[in-house]
Amino acid sequence: MWSSKQPPEVTALLIDGANAYESARKVGYMIDYKRVLTYFKPQQSLYFTALPDRASGENNIHKMIDWINYNGYIVIQKPMQTYDNGIDGVKNKGNMDVELAVHIMKSARWANHIVLFSGDGDFRLAVEDAQQQGVRVTVVSALKVSGSPMISDALRRQANTFLDLADPRMKAEFEMVNSKRNYLDGT
Repeated sequence: MWSSKQPPEVTALLIDGANAYESARKVGYMIDYKRVLTYFKPQQSLYFTALPDRASGENNIHKMIDWINYNGYIVIQKPMQTYDNGIDGVKNKGNMDVELAVHIMKSARWANHIVLFSGDGDFRLAVEDAQQQGVRVTVVSALKVSGSPMISDALRRQANTFLDLADPRMKAEFEMVNSKRNYLDGT
């Protein structure tokens, strides 16, 4: 006998830390990641970031990552790499694309909804693969910003749903209140 009852939503929340930070910066507010959990109600929440070494001193990024970890996220991290390209001087590089793409594919095994906070077009193929397994994918990034958008056109079009952080409704849902911002800024 057929049932019209939908299966319960099982959500994986995957956040590209660097991309989400830049998107929020472009739209003019800090994202409250605890409110993001309340909004999406995921069964698993992963935050991907490359971090500078703590030996070089505590900074606000370490405080923010500690707060995110304490508030319900699994933090997937690796050390930021420092290199000198001989032209521009010393640069920091920390790319988590491979780790995030692998987790998109792993999440598609058990979730029926993946929420991806990133605008990086490199994830389009991983999103398509998840969709071919019957998973609905929501992408959250910034489109309507000054300068170039933070979302690639290919990823936005591939997503089942796109949520623009520049939309006032998203700001109302995700903006961090001043008391938390002051803590994370060290003031």
